[in-house]
Amino acid sequence: MSERILLIDDDDSIRKVIGYMLDEAGYTAETAASAEAGLKAFSAQRPDLVLSDIKMPKKDGIQLLGEFKSIDASVPVIILTAFGTVETAVEAMKRGASDYLTKPISRDELLMTVAKTLKISRLERENETLRDTLNDRFRFASIVGLSPAMGAVFETLRKVAPTDATVLITGESGTGKELIAKAIHFNSPRRAQRLVTINCAAIPHELLESELFGHVRGAFTGAVRDKSGKFEQANGGTLFLDEIGSMPVTLQAKLLRALQEREIERVGDEKTTVVDVRVLAATNRALPALIAQGLFREDLYYRLNVVPVRLPALRERTGDIPVLAKHFIAQFAGEAKVSISRGALDALSRYRWPGNVRELENFCERIVLMRAGSSIDEAVVERHLAAMAGDAVPATATLPEMERAAVLDALRASGWNQSRAARRLGVPRHVLLYRMKKYSIEIESP
Repeated sequence: MSERILLIDDDDSIRKVIGYMLDEAGYTAETAASAEAGLKAFSAQRPDLVLSDIKMPKKDGIQLLGEFKSIDASVPVIILTAFGTVETAVEAMKRGASDYLTKPISRDELLMTVAKTLKISRLERENETLRDTLNDRFRFASIVGLSPAMGAVFETLRKVAPTDATVLITGESGTGKELIAKAIHFNSPRRAQRLVTINCAAIPHELLESELFGHVRGAFTGAVRDKSGKFEQANGGTLFLDEIGSMPVTLQAKLLRALQEREIERVGDEKTTVVDVRVLAATNRALPALIAQGLFREDLYYRLNVVPVRLPALRERTGDIPVLAKHFIAQFAGEAKVSISRGALDALSRYRWPGNVRELENFCERIVLMRAGSSIDEAVVERHLAAMAGDAVPATATLPEMERAAVLDALRASGWNQSRAARRLGVPRHVLLYRMKKYSIEIESP
């Protein structure tokens, strides 16, 4: 469907010429001979763009522009003006017009300005849709959980999200700490700015300082240009420090200073840079125990733990398992209608889920992909649970055996999509490929 353009001008010849140019270019041109007729046409059906003369009897283009913006500010308006009234056109742009064209108008100038304005308008609508989608996805109501334990979490999130308070999110692996961090950001006044995430466990210790704070050219071997760090990239927004318990203690003092002073220094630089960043952190490790071992600074812990949010393990909220399972099954089934029986949900509720919500999500994806029909019954769930238990790593397994099993599990749960598996493991794709080669893991048929 071609884009609709409303052309308003009291000159018959201009309406005919410009209307013809627009129609020939593939647009749908609707014309109006007066401001009143143009306003009526605009109100009846929103066009994609308005071309309006600035000098018209009874009501000029400036007045008309204000009325358009009060009805629907998202519709772009291009002002048509004679050479002697360019200053008036500039005033119109200050009041919200997208651009102006000076009469006599050439075909090329008209079509180029119209195409540019429509493109900008489309991008703005797409960005607005994306923001709305993100806000909907990370609304607190979109986080599944009806148990009292999750109710307490939601209550804390509602209170802390509108503030700039630092939040420390704790919980076992797979409980959804990153989802909570995203929900806090997208429900905060900083939602329009960036949420920058860094996994402190996935980056080699010798590179972590540069990733966080940036570096200047020549700071170390390989530093061939200046580079901004995550703090600068998140300026005005939120920085999420995932797996903060893995940060080397030698770097913690610099992080503490950044949190206290709100300024950072790039590696190899003596100049400080002021940053406006809200910090969220998460860990599956017991930080007080690390403090006792000398592996985590106590002063940094208290700086991060302004508002603690502890996510319960799935075994602590078994009442949420059926709700979560139905949610994941509907998500992975897409357009298909897939049901799950009461017995199957009971079987899922009896399982301990050591990998928490992430393990349940992976399991639901597997049974949806491997299903024989449009329903999932107890026998299907029990069979897949038994197979999963058979793949479990024995308690006496060595660290390499456990690592190999974790890589295999992530690959299988991701349908052998290596990028998705790497995201599940929280490591870069090249690290996953290295582990696959190290443990001689061959790609299986999904």
